[in-house]
Amino acid sequence: MSRVQNLTVGPDEGDQRLDRWIKRRFVHLQQGGIEKMCRKGEIRVDGGRVKSNTRVEVGQTVRIPPLPDADEVDDRPRDMTKADIQLIQGCVIYKDDHVIVLNKPAGLPTQGGSKQLRHVDGMAEALRFGYDEKPRLVHRLDKDTSGVLVLARTRMAAKSLTEAFRHRNTEKIYWALVAGVPIPKLGSIKYGLVKQGGHGGKGDNERMRCVHPKDVDKTFGAKRALTNYTVLTSLADRTAWVALTPVTGRTHQLRAHMAEIGHPIVGDGKYGAAAVQDNPGDGWGAGMGEEIGRKLHLHARSLRIEHPETGKELWIKASLPQHMEKTWGFFGWEEKHAPDDPFEGLL
Repeated sequence: MSRVQNLTVGPDEGDQRLDRWIKRRFVHLQQGGIEKMCRKGEIRVDGGRVKSNTRVEVGQTVRIPPLPDADEVDDRPRDMTKADIQLIQGCVIYKDDHVIVLNKPAGLPTQGGSKQLRHVDGMAEALRFGYDEKPRLVHRLDKDTSGVLVLARTRMAAKSLTEAFRHRNTEKIYWALVAGVPIPKLGSIKYGLVKQGGHGGKGDNERMRCVHPKDVDKTFGAKRALTNYTVLTSLADRTAWVALTPVTGRTHQLRAHMAEIGHPIVGDGKYGAAAVQDNPGDGWGAGMGEEIGRKLHLHARSLRIEHPETGKELWIKASLPQHMEKTWGFFGWEEKHAPDDPFEGLL
């Protein structure tokens, strides 16, 4: 066990996430452990409490609490199996000297956490492809959301891409299957979002509550959020294939917004269950029977972003995950039926 350490961020270590800075100094630490130490206030920057995603700058002092030696750590992720390596490498849909893009499977977390030892960040070790360091995450997708996920292969690329996501210099389009058919079929959802209080093992404290736009400024912790949507096709009034684009990037934004207008995303037990819907809409919940299944039907279909090196537009599309492909086939829908940019000229 080490002693308390006060370390200075070096000249070539600035403008990066705290958790990444710590992992480079203490390679045996895992994401969940770092987040726990931040929550408890054991890790501090210039004396202040911080989150794991706080960005550190050159010259700042980071307090590191006593740490176990590498051979004492018992929560290290298991060695990657051949199947894990094949899985994550099989997710690659684009790769160059600066960027790797995955079609992330539904059910695979982006990062580790409590009891999450199998995740993209850990499996990224298999995505070095000759580089000295594994590629870096520059944004996230929810565990149960599939689709386009970008990783940077160099620090400079990571800095550029992170800035692009932070300042919303991206165009993201999601596909979803929702209960009922939204009316109007093209619109914007402007409800703010605030973390809902609650405790328990079901993650109630992670649920977001919608706040009417006029009440956002007077609701503590609420942030404004904006989602544009359009209905691509529907099956009578029972269900619809919708395209969604999050203008802002709040936690669970698309899921909470669609549930709030009475059209929850199919398979979304957190926001779509009848017990948690304030607005039941057409009377449909988020379940649609055995033929469709219970997995979340939300997919990050495409992303447009400026390439960090060339400056040219990088436009990546990801095919549907297996459970959504099965649903689309059941309804007789095909990916090619949707325009590449369903919002072009409409908003």
